[in-house]
This record gives sequence, C-alpha cells and structure tokens, in this order.
Amino acid sequence: MSDQDGKKPLGLSGGARSGRVNQSFSRGRTKSVVVETKRKRVMVPKPGTAAAAQAEGNTRPSGVSDSEMERRLKALQAAKAREVEDAQRRAQEEKDREEERARKRAEIEAKEREEREREEALKAKAEEDARRKADEDARRNAPEAVAEAPAQPVEPTGPRGGGKPSSAPARRDNERDDKRDRGAGKGDRDGGRRSGKLTLNQALTGGEGGRQRSMAAMKRKQERQRQKAMGGNVEREKVTRDVQVPETIIVSELANRMAERVADVVKALMQNGLMVTQNQPIDADTAELIVEEFGHKVVRVSDSDVEDVIDQVEDKEEDLQPRPPVITIMGHVDHGKTSLLDAIRNAKVVAGEAGGITQHIGAYQVKTDSGALLSFLDTPGHAAFTSMRARGAQVTDIVVLVVAADDAVMPQTVEAINHAKAANVPMIVAINKIDKSDANPDKVRTDLLQHEVVVEKMSGDVQDVEVSAISGQGLDDLLEAIALQSEILELKANPDRAASGAVIEAQLDVGRGPVATVLVQNGTLKQGDIFVVGEQWGKVRALINDKGDRVSEAGPSVPVEVLGLNGTPEAGDVLNVVDTEAQAREIAEYRENAAKEKRAAAGAATTLDQLLAKAKEDENVSELPILVKADVQGSAEAIIQAMEKIGNDEVRVRVLHSGVGAITESDVGLAEASGAPVIGFNVRANAPARNTANQKGVEIRYYSVIYDLVDDVKAAASGLLSAEVRENFIGYAEIKEVFRVTGVGNVAGCLVTEGVARRSAGVRLLRDNVVIHEGTLKTLKRFKDEVKEVQSGQECGMAFENYDDIRAGDVIEIFEREEVERSLA
Repeated sequence: MSDQDGKKPLGLSGGARSGRVNQSFSRGRTKSVVVETKRKRVMVPKPGTAAAAQAEGNTRPSGVSDSEMERRLKALQAAKAREVEDAQRRAQEEKDREEERARKRAEIEAKEREEREREEALKAKAEEDARRKADEDARRNAPEAVAEAPAQPVEPTGPRGGGKPSSAPARRDNERDDKRDRGAGKGDRDGGRRSGKLTLNQALTGGEGGRQRSMAAMKRKQERQRQKAMGGNVEREKVTRDVQVPETIIVSELANRMAERVADVVKALMQNGLMVTQNQPIDADTAELIVEEFGHKVVRVSDSDVEDVIDQVEDKEEDLQPRPPVITIMGHVDHGKTSLLDAIRNAKVVAGEAGGITQHIGAYQVKTDSGALLSFLDTPGHAAFTSMRARGAQVTDIVVLVVAADDAVMPQTVEAINHAKAANVPMIVAINKIDKSDANPDKVRTDLLQHEVVVEKMSGDVQDVEVSAISGQGLDDLLEAIALQSEILELKANPDRAASGAVIEAQLDVGRGPVATVLVQNGTLKQGDIFVVGEQWGKVRALINDKGDRVSEAGPSVPVEVLGLNGTPEAGDVLNVVDTEAQAREIAEYRENAAKEKRAAAGAATTLDQLLAKAKEDENVSELPILVKADVQGSAEAIIQAMEKIGNDEVRVRVLHSGVGAITESDVGLAEASGAPVIGFNVRANAPARNTANQKGVEIRYYSVIYDLVDDVKAAASGLLSAEVRENFIGYAEIKEVFRVTGVGNVAGCLVTEGVARRSAGVRLLRDNVVIHEGTLKTLKRFKDEVKEVQSGQECGMAFENYDDIRAGDVIEIFEREEVERSLA
C-alpha cells in the first residue's frame, strides 16, 4: 500500500489504523481481537487570525472583559491552592493518626511490660520467702530433718550429707522427679513446688474454670502446699492488729480491718447468737467482742473523728504574712452603702440591683492609690437580711457603719451596731449624704451616743468621716481611716497552708452548676484543690474573682467564686481543703447524716401530750402555705425568716418548701397538692412548669424586691383572719308588765326608754344589772300590729325566742352586730 519511496499514499495519512488487542477473561481464557483506531483531527489556525492569537494566550475569548478574565484566573489559582491545602491537611491528619496509634501501641506495650515485671517480682518474692522459711525450719529442726530426709524439699549436699558426692545429684533429681509425679497426680499442671507459684493469670482466673480468686487466697494456697511438702502442719504466727471500731460498722468492713475472712467473722457472729450477713451493720460493743475473739486489739473511735483530718494546727509566727483587711459596709436601707462602695470602686453596681436595693452580699476587692488592697463586703440593709449581716460581721475585720446625714440613726443602723459589737469588730462611722442641704452630721453623732458609740469628735475612740458618695467628698479620708485601723489590727495569715474560708453566698447557676462565693481566710485556695464545705464537697474546677476573670489561686482575704461543688452549700458554711476525695466524701456524708439525725430528733422529741396539744392548737390556727424559690441561698433564708414573723395566734404562714434555682414541675406539683401559691424571687418558671401551672390552676408570683413580697403575703394572710364582730348598742327598754298570751307565751309590755328597738337586732335581758339571757326577739308589736322598730318613748310588746322567764322591772338591752375586716399589723 506504499509507493516506492516508502511514503504513504496520498489521502490516506489521516485514515484509520488497525491493530490487535488481547482480551482476558475468567479462568485464564484470552482472546485476540482486531481493532481500528482513528487519530483525532487537529485544527491548526492560520497565523495572524484571532484563533491563533487566543491559542497563543495573547487574547481572551470574545465577549469576556479584563476583570472577568482576572476573576477566572484568581478562582482557578484559589482552587489549586485549596487542593494543595486539602492534600497537606489530609497528609497531616493521617500522620497524626499514625502517631496516635503508635503512642497507644507504646502505652499498651509498656503496661504489658509492667505487668510482666510485676508478675516476675511476685514470683521471685514468693520463691525467696519459701526458700528462706524452709532454710530456717531446716536449721531449727536439724535432727528431724535428718530422720525425714526423703520428705525434705532441700537435700543436704556434699560429703557432709552422709552420701557419696557423685551420687547426691542423681538422688536429688530422682526425688525431684518423684515430687513432680506426685504433684501431677494431684492435678497440678506444672507439678511440684512450681504449681504453687502465683501468676497474674492464676490470680485472675483461679485456674478453676474462670472462678475469681483473690491474691490473698492464692498466697494461702501456696503456704498450705509448702507446709504439706515439708511434712508438718506448722501454724502461721498470729498477727495482732489494732482495729478501729466506730459506733456502727459493716460486717465485711470489720473483717477487712482485721484481715480475716468474711465467712469466719459471720460464723463467729452466728455463734454469738447474731444472724447477720456481710452487708449488715453491727454496733460497737458486738464488734469489740468479735475483734477480741479473733485476738486483735480494739481501738474505739467516734464517727466525728473523720473530721480530724481537717488541719487545725496553729500557725507559727514566722509563717504569718500581712493580709488585706476585710471591710463590711453596714447601715440602714437607702443610706447609700452600695453607692459609697460604688464611688470607691468607680463601677456601677447599684444599676444592677432591683429598686436600687442590694439583694444579697457582694464581695469586691479594691486597690487604693497607695497600692493597698482592701476587700469589701456589701451587705443588704433591709431588716429581712439580718442573718446575712450577722454572717458578714463574723468574717470581717472592720465595719464601716454608713449613716445618712439627713436621716440619722434608724432601726437597721442599731442592728448593725449590735452585730459589730457582738463580733467584737472595730467600727468606722461614715456619715454619708453630707452634700445635701438638710444634712446634719452633729445630730448623727448625738444619736449614736444613745447606743454607746462615741465618735472621736465627741471625745471618743470611734473614727468618723463625713463623706458624699455623689460628689466623692471625704472618700480619701475614709480609705485613710480604714488603712490606719488595719495597721493597728496587724492582720496576718499563713498563705502556705491548706486553705479555709467562709461561704458568703451560694447559688445554683443553670450553666455552671452550684456556685459559692467564698472569702478565703487562711491559706491559698488553688485550682484542683479538694475541699469540703458544710454537707457538700467538691474539687475546685475554676476560680473567678470579683471582676469576672478566671484566676488560678486565691490567697487570704480574697473573695472568689468557686465552681466544682457537688451541691449548693448553705451561706455561712466553712470551706476546708483536704488531701483526698475519699476524705472529703466521708466528712460530707458524716455531716449530712448528723444533720438528718438532728432534724429527726427535733421532730421526735415531743411527748404524746405535747402532740395532742399541738394538734388542738393547729385546729384553731389557719395556715397560708407557700413555696419559695430564690436565686441565691441567702435570699431564700431571709424570705423564710420574714415569713415566720408574719401571723398571730389565729393565722400563720407555712413555708412548705424553699430552694435555689428555677421553678420546676415538681414545685408546681407540690403546690397543687397543698393548695399553695409558688413565689419566685429573682427566678422564673421553666416552660414545662408554666404549662403545668396553667393546667392545674397553680398561681406563680414573681418578685425582685423583698418587701413587696412580704407585703403581699401579709395581705393574703390577713384574708384568713376571721372578721371581728363589734356590737353597737341602739336602745334600752323597761318591762312594765308581763302578759300571758295563748300560743305565744309570756309577752312583755315595754317602754322604750332610750334609742330604738328593732326586731332584727339582738337583745339581752338584764335583772339587777346582771345578764340572765341573750337571744333574739320572737315578736315586736305596737298595739296589735307587728312592726320593724319602735322609737324611744313609745310602748311596745316583746316576746323572746325560746325564753319565758321575764318579770316586771327587767331591762332589755338592744344591740346590733357588725363584722369588721381585720389585717395583720
């Protein structure tokens, strides 16, 4: 098909080409197929045309602008970059996974190696103990050992053994083989002494079809086999232990402390007439009897000894370091306590309080211009928060008593003075609102004299400073007075010991769980510390200071919020750091049980006569049941105390349940069963609780100011009071003559001497000014007609309902009853 020059014929250069392709099939079959291939026709543009220019990259497609072309190029480059990044990321992830797998393999191999080493150590120790014991017994019983030479595990060697040196190894081998055969006959897999060696696998499975056996059981078995191989029943030496016996103890725990078998302890108890199981408790006297029976010594301890782990060691003088003073702001409502602290802190705290009133204790730390740190506690001033102010006075070093210059000393001011005196805390009087036109600071100083508070201006020893929270007047003088007082006190603490502090406030936060505001009093509280506080315990998960920042530790006199509790503590509880979680849990459980027993004892400490008297008293007393949920523990406590003060001998308020956190369905269910309203203080009901309350008709009321709550509850309780009945005397009548009327009885002919006589009114019959009957009129007649009333000076006829003993000269007192609504003061 080609010409003489070897060129392809004209017109066939672009034609099809033929070839052969081998096809492969299953089971090794192949087939050769003839195929034709066609080359793709390539269109080469002519030089100088637009297509040629485009192919060379000099121009863009028609209709595409420069910006569009640039955008496409950037998109293409970005796509390529993303592909490269994705490839690199996948490679890195694969590398990380491979490293993680390698690390895990290394950990597993390390654990396995550690297990093998531990197993070998146990084997070596067991063999060494057995060999040492055998040597000692052999030396101690030398004549018996010689007599019983065939049964000894250790054969004397050499010429001193009484045999030929060449035959001794052979005899030992024969005896070892005999022992191995005897061990195999007993079912031991390895035979001889080696069957008694302890391995991890044997300890876990026991070698008995998967039955669990303890390490102690395997060691006991090994000891028995060793004694049997020595041909004697040698008793182990009894180990005498000091066994701590509390007031009650579980049988299994008692056996564990004595290192005796539980079955033996249960058997001993049964022999003493007590049919108990290993999980039942026994009293201390019974436990002492069993301990002595097993040959151990008894150490009687109390349940309260668990608290001995709390460090109560007195600090050495050289360990003490200066600490910031803790200052408590006290005073009457609206005398400017929070505003004064706000001016010192240069922050707006008042704006966050409902109605401008502090609802719970705030703890803040302030740094003065001189660099000194001051810790402030801002206590509420309302009367309902008396207990919170009392706790504030107990943890404070200095009390700043805020008194308004235009209002002078008020009832809550007196309470604050009494708290400060009871806590034996020095006081500084801050006379606030000095910038007002009607301010009279001298009146404040004079009023304080009545309560034995003599300020320096009145020749006393109590510092007084005139300040204004609005203008800032006197603030520097106040800080200087605080600094001077703290220098006199020489406040010190040891920051290098286990921390202890007081809970200023506690609440249940939805997102963070139980949160306690703690003022550290001694030591340093660090993240990760294990602590016990009241009936709760926990591990410090986070520490948050007064500015909302997370800190790693808090030293003496530093207020912080502590996260990581297992429950909400009571405000006023003491926080102590302990060594282990087990100690913290044990102390918390002991305190919880003690509190339950105390409550149960308080409820049971009544005689039958007292119960009957209380039941009779309760019949005559109306109760208003309520449920209280508040945002923090201190607020709930203050509300309960306020509720207890509402009422009298006829009506009282009963708090069915109080708690911290949102109102839940269980709260609504309890309220429905008791017919009580639910009161939420700075909390709200969740959606299920609202729906349930609407369905059940339970009233939920929300409050943010405590005395609005108190006023509403007092008004509701007043509605339970029975109305007061008043008597209004409207007239008197004198009986002139008595007539006997058939079918009616005795009828009095009367003269109305004063006021008016009405048929609907009540009457009393007076004889010689003594009441002999009280009742109602059956009839009132004027001449022969029945009338409603008779005026003074007129005559009438009266007959009493169910009473006929009337005489001439008796006086009839006529009165009307009026019901008056009562209210609680």
